[in-house]
Amino acid sequence: MLTTLKGIPMTYNKDLQEDKEPLFDSVETMLGCIPIAAGVMSTLTPKVERMEKGLSADMLATDLADYLVRRGVPFRETHHISGQAVQLAEDQGKPLSAVTLDELKSLHPAFEDDVEAVWSFESSVESRNAEGSTSKRAVLEAVDKLKIWLAERQ
Repeated sequence: MLTTLKGIPMTYNKDLQEDKEPLFDSVETMLGCIPIAAGVMSTLTPKVERMEKGLSADMLATDLADYLVRRGVPFRETHHISGQAVQLAEDQGKPLSAVTLDELKSLHPAFEDDVEAVWSFESSVESRNAEGSTSKRAVLEAVDKLKIWLAERQ
């Protein structure tokens, strides 16, 4: 915001009298949310079995698209193909993971027997391993960085 303001001619000062109010409102809202989030996180007890029940194969549609990307198909095409697979599964009233290899091959010839590996939720999570992503390594790394950051401020 300050970078934007420094490039504005001085005569616009009157026009900017109310530009900071939304910023201050956002800061005030965040200051109220942080203690709430801290309270939630400190008392949170995840129920793994209930979380697992909430998983569904359609959550892996992007993984299906990524599978085709690894096979050399451009993502702009794989996104559409993955959508067709989701539509096919919905039309047949079955989960995405129950779409057969022959049905997938009818959508694109790049599908092979190893497409079955796409239907693993754990593999899906672990395949995202860049900084800030979902893999166990990335999450533990973020936790370590946060601990160091907090220790430096105490």
